[in-house]
Amino acid sequence: MTRYDDPSSTSFLNCDVLIVGGGPAGLSLASSLGQAGLAATVLELQGDEQLARPAPDGREIALTHPNVQLLQRLGAWQRLAGHEIGVLRAAEVHDGPVGRNRPLHLHAGGSGVEHLGWIVPNHALRRTAWEVASSTPGVRVLTGARVQRVATHASHAEVEYLQGEASQPQQLRAPLVVAADSRFSATRRQLGIGAALTDFGRTVIVCRMRCQHAHDQVAHECFDYDRTLAILPLPDDVVDGAPLCSAVITADSAQAQALLALPPEDFAASVAAQFEHRLGHMELLGERHAYPLVAVYAHRFSGPRCALLGDAAVGMHPVTAHGFNLGLAGVRTLTDALVQARARGQDIGAHDVLQRYARAHHLHAWPIFQGTNAIVRLYTDTRALPRLARRAVLGAAMRLPPLQAAIVGQLTGRRPAWPALRHPPRST
Repeated sequence: MTRYDDPSSTSFLNCDVLIVGGGPAGLSLASSLGQAGLAATVLELQGDEQLARPAPDGREIALTHPNVQLLQRLGAWQRLAGHEIGVLRAAEVHDGPVGRNRPLHLHAGGSGVEHLGWIVPNHALRRTAWEVASSTPGVRVLTGARVQRVATHASHAEVEYLQGEASQPQQLRAPLVVAADSRFSATRRQLGIGAALTDFGRTVIVCRMRCQHAHDQVAHECFDYDRTLAILPLPDDVVDGAPLCSAVITADSAQAQALLALPPEDFAASVAAQFEHRLGHMELLGERHAYPLVAVYAHRFSGPRCALLGDAAVGMHPVTAHGFNLGLAGVRTLTDALVQARARGQDIGAHDVLQRYARAHHLHAWPIFQGTNAIVRLYTDTRALPRLARRAVLGAAMRLPPLQAAIVGQLTGRRPAWPALRHPPRST
């Protein structure tokens, strides 16, 4: 019999699930499990203050309809301030310099929803995930926890960690441990699970900008021949009502360093020029943040008494904005697998239980991951033949409504509403 109250027992367990990593995916999983009646403990290196008031990091997260519904169910969405929630009404994809070729226009018409999705600052999602997890019964968050060792055994998983000024590690046991500690996960490595890393050799720069003209809640992905620019619509400034946007520039290392070295006025002018001044004069707000562009896909999403979640499982290129969406999809899939196993009286750390999660998450994530990487390779290749190929791809998308519907389905998180097939009447 499993014991949760007697540490001297050889079958003593501290909780149902140990989660290494207190980012928004790990904390959302803890809240989801806690609300389903399972006990979860999160181990996070950062302190309470950093989790409660995370600093802006420049990243804006596009969210699909199903994942907003999940955040609403958890109670995180309701904790966002109004000025933190933006709407993505439509999107345009530009091939080459903006205005040279007709863009692919994507909208939610016919999909059953009014707009493609929402956009929320990453630091706001981190804050609300912490607020929900720290107030959810059955959830315990250990902050300032430096994980030293993660291991799995036939009967349980265990984590050793240091906290505060302690010199001796403490140990926790549970039927299952979940790695949710970034795409460069040390926990994944300790569990003996490898990952395929794709280093694009490029840097992404993200920042907020004030615009002269309204963006009309339309996102733009501009695949220029030397660097990529995304313009993401944000809510208007709460002080003076000025239009705001997020600029996401992807460039090689030399270009990125040169852009980061520019004075704010020159940097803003460079972004405005690449966007052909469609939003008028642009002004840099706050800092520019730079991140190396590395995609990660774990060799497997589960193992003996362990599972991977979030970026530890799949670390996406940001071009299709599916990173956190995949993390939340994993939260939903793993929670369902564990709750169903508990209802059947099964061991939640059993191989077949975790395999159900791993298989379902892989089937969902693999096409998105590979499709995204293929798009990135095609639209960042400056040779003549790839340029022709990308124009052909966009042209096909413009001419084929089912292909557009499939793309919109990925952006919204909803299945396309395919036209019903008409069958000829049967002869009598």
